Order: sequence, then C-alpha cells, then structure tokens
Amino acid sequence: MTDMSNSKASLGWAIHAITGKWGWFVALGVGELILGGVASANLMAANLASVLVIGATMAVAGIFQIVQAFSVRGLRGFLLWLLAGIVYAAAGAIILYDPILASFTLSLAVCAFLVVAGVIRIWAGFHIRPAAGWRWIVAAGVLTFCVGVMLVAAWPAIGLWLLGVMLVVDLIFQGWGFIAFGVALKSRASRHSSQPATV
Repeated sequence: MTDMSNSKASLGWAIHAITGKWGWFVALGVGELILGGVASANLMAANLASVLVIGATMAVAGIFQIVQAFSVRGLRGFLLWLLAGIVYAAAGAIILYDPILASFTLSLAVCAFLVVAGVIRIWAGFHIRPAAGWRWIVAAGVLTFCVGVMLVAAWPAIGLWLLGVMLVVDLIFQGWGFIAFGVALKSRASRHSSQPATV
C-alpha cells in the first residue's frame, strides 16, 4: 500500500513539474509540423535523408559493437560479437555509399514487414478468441496485411518516396501530439491556478 501511494505521489509530482513547461511542448510540436511540411515538399529528399540517418546510425552502432567486442575478448562469444559489429558497420557503410539502392532495399523491407506484421496480428486476434475485441485485432491485421501487399505490388515505383512519406506522417502526428499535450498541460495549470488556496 505504501509503495502504491509513493508511486502516485511521485507521478503527481512529475506531472506538476512539467505543467509549467507546456509552452516547450507546443513549440516542439509546431517545429515538427514545420519540418513535416518542409519534408512533404520534397519527398525524395526526405526519403534520402531518412536513409542517410539510418546508414549513419548503423555504421556508428557497428563501430561501437566492434569496440565493445574487443573490450571483452576474453569472454565466450567474442567472435560472434565482433562479426555482428562488422556486419552492422558494413551495412551502414553500404547504405551511406549508395543511398538510392539502400532506399529501394529498405522500402521493400518495410513492405515485407507490414505483410508479416499483418499475418501475425490476424493470428493473434484469432488466438485470443473469444476475448472481447478480438475482431478489432483481426481487422487491424487484415488492414496492415492489405497495405503491405499493395505496397509490395507497387514496388519499386515507391522506392524513392515511401520512407519520406513515413517520415512526414510521423513528424505531423508527433507534432500534433505534442501540441495537444502542451495545451492539455496549460489547461491543467489554468484549472489549478484558478482554484482557491485551502488553509
């Protein structure tokens, strides 16, 4: 009981601490909306920017894995860790070397992932039957599967803009989410400031 009351108190303190920062959340949301608008003006550039970020991240992560492997080379699995780091860094370097080819490859991987995710969701929905809401999970799976199949059918024509569209959609949804969160914090702060102080 004490742990629960402590967690509620710490959650309440955290909410109170960020309430005064609502403007930062709104500003972040507006900034992401602007970036989403700029990216939507040139989907191919946004797509290539996404690919380059993925490549750079993979290359750096691979280098860290190689360094980490050498730091524990006395342990079992050293060669596997080293090989994983080399493969990861090499994949990142290939992406950075030819981002257009990587764009086609990554977009196909995304399409295939959607197909597989749809099948898994359909299976999960039928697996939990007759629990309430299982049909919604199946419906979501069918929708994901159909979107994946349509994108696979449209590949490679979509290879140079699919990741850019995903980036734009993500920026826009995140932007509106942060704006809504900031406005909700402002509303909460206004409600608490208008309440009379209790003695």
